[in-house]
Amino acid sequence: MLTVEIVSGGPQLLWKHEFFIDPLNVFLVTLTSFVGLTTAIFSRPYMRIEQDHGKMTPQRQRLYHSMYQLFSFTMLLALTTNNMGILWVAMEAATLTTVLLVSVYRTAASLEAAWKYFILCGVGIAQALFGTVLLYMAAEKVIGTEAGALLWTNLDAVKTQLDPTIITLAFAFLFIGYGTKVGLVPMHNWLPDAHAEGPTPVSAVLSGLLLNVAVYALLRCKVLTDGALGNPLAGELMMGFGLLSVVVAAFFLSRQKDVKRMFAYSSIEHMGLITFAFGMGGAIANYAGLLHMTVHSLIKSAIFFAVGHATQKAGTQNMADIRGLIKVSPRLAWGMMLGSLAILGMPPFGVFASEFLILTTAMRDHSWATPFLLLALGVAFAAVFSRVQPMAFGETSLKKTLGHTPALFPVFAHLGLGLMLGLYIPPYLHDWYRQAAAMIGG
Repeated sequence: MLTVEIVSGGPQLLWKHEFFIDPLNVFLVTLTSFVGLTTAIFSRPYMRIEQDHGKMTPQRQRLYHSMYQLFSFTMLLALTTNNMGILWVAMEAATLTTVLLVSVYRTAASLEAAWKYFILCGVGIAQALFGTVLLYMAAEKVIGTEAGALLWTNLDAVKTQLDPTIITLAFAFLFIGYGTKVGLVPMHNWLPDAHAEGPTPVSAVLSGLLLNVAVYALLRCKVLTDGALGNPLAGELMMGFGLLSVVVAAFFLSRQKDVKRMFAYSSIEHMGLITFAFGMGGAIANYAGLLHMTVHSLIKSAIFFAVGHATQKAGTQNMADIRGLIKVSPRLAWGMMLGSLAILGMPPFGVFASEFLILTTAMRDHSWATPFLLLALGVAFAAVFSRVQPMAFGETSLKKTLGHTPALFPVFAHLGLGLMLGLYIPPYLHDWYRQAAAMIGG
């Protein structure tokens, strides 16, 4: 109902202007709620199997499920708040809850991954706090202290009057801070470890949801910076770091032996592509970025669902030891194979449509970047396909049966939606994307 009201009736301010809903964040709220629900459905049998294997205890189960709900709440709070200070608090809270989720197995590797995540993202989010303070300093001179100087709607209304020097510094710190949460190179080191060592449902929501929320925070900051500076500095920064992330992640993909680490680097690659698209700006690039956020969330979470049950069957995350899933579980093998082809941009899945729009826009407006994008996408395709194909269709040595039936419905539900968005975007959804793309500007 909220989505229908916003798309048809326009933005709404709620609770003394502390919450702001518009076509950009209501789109992400809907996506976050859907993927959060399907991940919760997947979690039930997955965690029961983990408990059967001795990796989880009832106490850890309670911690996992309570932190999962709190994590979902912090993401929805970050998306809907109108206050840039509360946005920072919500992102910090999401960091703290994710630390507990990543470390829930209490192994040496998971504790190390959680510690690395906490330190790197903690330092990053501290940079974002300083950027928020600078934003308040610039706003206070124009809005005053009593009129909600950190409310985004107030800042947006006076963005052309904000001090360009202070806003430049503020965006630099905000970009480093929230860019760390996005997983942009070189602030990406936490992401592969967190994906590889935490429970697979956590990997699904990290890739499918949290990275989107961090991009959303960057977009809100970019709109203010563009208005204050009147030049493309913010967009150029996003393009540069986005392109660097795509290229570096693509080459790291070819060196991975752990299946979850490989798809973690795939997430870095795709978030770089999304950041690059929003950096280019304009109606088509912004539309493509929003579409890519949607299909990446759906497809990547589906892949992690399939990977989670595959690693449980094999008893390992080493790709060399996972072979011939088609003989053991045909649905699981096809889910992993189709998901991998979809995320690699094979038509007719939605990733192909969004990548095509991004590439053609880059060819038209920033032709220098096109060879780098094509090279990175080619390397990523070869790296992932050459590893997933034998996992699905090679000679098998797998004999392990699972004590609970895997939840494969979310896998094919997500893949079906990703396929639909490659073939047909409903008019209602098209209007939604178009309105959100216009708001981002650039």
